[in-house]
Amino acid sequence: MEKRNNKNVKNNIPFMNTSAEIENKVNDLLKKLTLEEKFKLLAGKQLWFTKPIKRLGIPSLKMTDGPHGIAPHSSNNMECTYFPTGICRASTWNVDLSREFGEALGREVRDIGSHILLGPAINIIRTPLCGRNFEYQTEDPYLNSRLAEAVVKGIQSQRVAACVKHYVCNNQETNRFKVNAIVSERALEEIYFPAFKAAVVNSDAWSFMSCYNKVNGKYGSENEYLIYKKLINEWHFRGFVVSDWGATQFISKPENCINARLSLEMPRAKVYKKNLLLEAYEEGRFTDEALNDNVKRLLRVMFLVGLFENESSLPKGERNTKRNQGIARRIAEEGMVLLKNESNLLPLNSDKIKKIAIMGPNMDKKFGEGGGSSQVKPPYEITPYLGIKQFCANKIEIINNPEDADVVIAVMGYDHELGNDAESVDRKRYELPNEQVDLILEISEKNSNVIIVLIGGLIGMSDWVDKVPAIIMAWYPGMEGGTALANIIFGKINPSGKLPVTLPKTLSDYKVHESNRTYPGNDDVYYEEGIFIGYRYFDKYDINPLFPFGYGLSYTNFNYYNLEIDKQKITKKDSLLVSLNIKNEGNYYGGEIVQLYIQDKEASVERPIKELKGFKKIFLQPKEEKIVNFRINWKDLTFFDDNLKKWIVEDGEFIILIGTSSRDIKLRSKFEFKEK
Repeated sequence: MEKRNNKNVKNNIPFMNTSAEIENKVNDLLKKLTLEEKFKLLAGKQLWFTKPIKRLGIPSLKMTDGPHGIAPHSSNNMECTYFPTGICRASTWNVDLSREFGEALGREVRDIGSHILLGPAINIIRTPLCGRNFEYQTEDPYLNSRLAEAVVKGIQSQRVAACVKHYVCNNQETNRFKVNAIVSERALEEIYFPAFKAAVVNSDAWSFMSCYNKVNGKYGSENEYLIYKKLINEWHFRGFVVSDWGATQFISKPENCINARLSLEMPRAKVYKKNLLLEAYEEGRFTDEALNDNVKRLLRVMFLVGLFENESSLPKGERNTKRNQGIARRIAEEGMVLLKNESNLLPLNSDKIKKIAIMGPNMDKKFGEGGGSSQVKPPYEITPYLGIKQFCANKIEIINNPEDADVVIAVMGYDHELGNDAESVDRKRYELPNEQVDLILEISEKNSNVIIVLIGGLIGMSDWVDKVPAIIMAWYPGMEGGTALANIIFGKINPSGKLPVTLPKTLSDYKVHESNRTYPGNDDVYYEEGIFIGYRYFDKYDINPLFPFGYGLSYTNFNYYNLEIDKQKITKKDSLLVSLNIKNEGNYYGGEIVQLYIQDKEASVERPIKELKGFKKIFLQPKEEKIVNFRINWKDLTFFDDNLKKWIVEDGEFIILIGTSSRDIKLRSKFEFKEK
């Protein structure tokens, strides 16, 4: 009887009543907070916590890194599942798998008792040298959007807040604390905003992390245009914005952050010190309305993640389970990209191969506990050497001499050491280190059957690409990467990954690397390429890449045919149904990524030759065929007009391009758009 009475008393306090509407609970709790307690909530405690308000029974919100697995530095050194990094997952082009990944990550966050995951990281890959490209997803805003919204939905299905980062234009690590990205409004709208917008509009992301850098003269944490105007007023974001750790260190006026709607400064107060806030408040530099809005956003997420609820009412966490590890392996299997396969060297026939040499600096290296904030401490990590060795056990001999082997597997690439693929610093070079290039050339002289496996982010290959018959881009493939690699090499898994980036022959092929002004800049870095990032730029200037956006080989062949559209003309009231047939003509079960691009035949402004506007990943048995459908509407045809400050579509002819990559277009059709 006593327990029931206590429960009734608790439920009579509106913010403690689990059946009450969230907004009623938020407003009730806000009324109970004193001015000093509101100030207290605005800045973190230690590295990963908000400050508790003991008087009202408000516990700390707990945050954890990182975007592809729980970090040891934010989880008391716990062992957690090490999933493949963002660029590997993006190479799957599998929206459903990204959602499953988010769910698994959310379960792991629940298991360690945290409430907010600092991820996904969805900054556009602007230069191959960015130190955090391995964390990010792609150069393309459409692909970025579809994957980002799936991950956010997955994470938040577990009542864990996704913290989408780094908002926005955090496209380099060089001078990241101070650099000012000077970028046009059109480029922001068409390239850099879309995935962040999708995470809000389509997935109701509960938190965002502001960037270190300035955008057009204002730091991300005080940028009223980015946060208050775009994120909150236009996209209707209901969550809170947290600073990247230490991102406020060069901001002196707390009212700038309050008015921009930075709800939480981490890891502790610098600009949100009580005396600075009180002085600004008393001088009227920010209003009660602005302060309360910031606090309400934080309180709202506390209720969304169940901070005041009994653990038994919340999703149950799990960590290091076979289910989560299986998702990690599947991402690696679908994310590795077969770039080259002359004379069908792959897959290897384990019944015919007698001796294999495994070589290279990355053959037995582990990568989980590296990269900066994204490091993970897995209970195990299957390296390429271990994965291949386990597959070959009692069947194929592993030897050291390439000249005596039937096949050589050379595992090259980068790692997370400072100056390679890591937070805080950009890479110094696009190509492999000289000693690795020399090793590849030496091996290729001793053996004609060489398979190069590349670990890392974007990597140049021009010095040696013609010397070897087979290349697999493995990225950073997570704790099950070695198993996934062996499954692909020996044909247990048919590779289906496609590049989410353009791989240039040289850095000079990139507009971004035209001068110091465009990268890395000094105090300012000028985004002079505008909307022409990645394949958009290569198409504009007819530059042949080493490997194009969307490219990836398979062990089977897919035939595209019978493209049909259901209308020849559409208006804003219509949509266009695009359909085609795809058939697996080969002998292997496999997955193909059907890519739909749209070209505006004639426009009043310069537009890309083609833009990705749809994709479907289809799995087919040998000789099986399916019909693939896409639905296109007028919004897929729009561009941002800098003069009108809005998205528009103009009357005219549009071309539909269906391809296996941005450069391999199989089918074409056309239709007309008319406003009326």
